[in-house]
Amino acid sequence: MQCAWAGFIFRGFRLPKLHTFLNARPIPVYLPVLPLAAVPSFAHGSLQSAFDPKGRGAAEIAEMMWMLFIGGGAIFIGVMGLAAMALFGSAAQRNMLAREKLILGGGILFPIVVLSALLVYTFAAGTGRADGGEPPQARIEVTGELWWWRVRYLSVNGHVAFETANEIRIPAGKPTEVLLKSGNVIHSFWVPNLAGKIDMIPGHVNRLRLHADKPGVFRGQCAEYCGAQHARMALHVIAQEPAEYDAWTNSQRLAAAVPDDPVLLRGRQLFLDNRCGLCHTVRGISAAGQLGPDLTHVGSRHSLGGGILPNNSGTIAGWISGSQQIKPGNRMPSFNQFSGDELRALSTYLASLQ
Repeated sequence: MQCAWAGFIFRGFRLPKLHTFLNARPIPVYLPVLPLAAVPSFAHGSLQSAFDPKGRGAAEIAEMMWMLFIGGGAIFIGVMGLAAMALFGSAAQRNMLAREKLILGGGILFPIVVLSALLVYTFAAGTGRADGGEPPQARIEVTGELWWWRVRYLSVNGHVAFETANEIRIPAGKPTEVLLKSGNVIHSFWVPNLAGKIDMIPGHVNRLRLHADKPGVFRGQCAEYCGAQHARMALHVIAQEPAEYDAWTNSQRLAAAVPDDPVLLRGRQLFLDNRCGLCHTVRGISAAGQLGPDLTHVGSRHSLGGGILPNNSGTIAGWISGSQQIKPGNRMPSFNQFSGDELRALSTYLASLQ
């Protein structure tokens, strides 16, 4: 199959075990070759690290971490110094270390005072409000799926305004409340540049506040083993200027645009004819499935497949034809029945849903 039209280079791979399972029928799987130069297009922003805080919550955690690290390091050095004195010091030094007052003070009083002070400090820091008590400017419900993130933006009255997947957009400089759920197993939501990690437990709702100091793109991931593709369950938090964020949310509330290009019209018809709407929603056409991600504006997202691929028509085509080879065990089967022209039309239509 010729895929010169794709944004990335595709190469066909034949998988013998899969072919045997499917009556030895050869299936071309198109996996994107991702040059390093392409990675910043969807993974730009801060390094995913708690040592690089970009929000108030992460800054408080980093301050607590450094305080405990420096304090623990100083105590360790002091203890090692006393141990060296006991082993290699003079008789007078060793006699001094054997005094009852030093043993009681260093072995009982000092740990009680230091550990009590650290306990008070960590409790005070942990219960502080990183947003200064400011009410949240946005409320977002995030549900851990296998293995992707369902993201629903809530209106003032708590109703779902619209749904996306695998990325969260927040207004920079303003607090956002995130309601964390799971529809299957325990996941853990962690965007280390912005906040600490918190579990997503079936049947329970946990709450977390995100606050980004400035606009940027911050990578997050699931931090609790949740199955075969746990390591490839990523997301991106995109902090935008408040005006830009408002414009984006207004555009996301709209239904998918009606295409006027013949290729896009053909792609939309292929989407409907192949019953993609049983699993996916595209508002504006008869597709209202809830099993998979909402695709109404899928073309505007930074990544694909739970944060593992950059998003363009080429990677969309690769995902459609070989999702089980790219991310084995996910709930979307590989669709290899499309011809090259059909796959091009379908992926181009999906990429056009901005």
